[in-house]
Amino acid sequence: MGLFQRKKESVGPAPCACRKGRADCGTERRTGGTLTVKVLGMGCASCQEQFEQAKRAVKDMGLAAQVEYITDLQKIMAYSAMSMPAIVVNEKVVSTGKVLKAREVERLLAQMEG
Repeated sequence: MGLFQRKKESVGPAPCACRKGRADCGTERRTGGTLTVKVLGMGCASCQEQFEQAKRAVKDMGLAAQVEYITDLQKIMAYSAMSMPAIVVNEKVVSTGKVLKAREVERLLAQMEG
């Protein structure tokens, strides 16, 4: 192994998040890390609805992730999200300005995992 090469870790895939048991579906957890989901909003009905849809998506996928609802303006500004509601997955803003249904949130989460 060279001076600047990393040692490869052998980490097997965790169970499929879609619960179909296929290894090729693209939603398996490769890193074993924790998925974080945050909904940014000011407390309006749309933002609260987005929070509920995000929680439903995480539950339906069977993920071990916590969904957090952030209303603190200073914390929201730290993400530079200009439209609410916004969804942040693993500290990356993935959606702003619209309420996504649970299935749409599931697709975003699957993309972030895969």
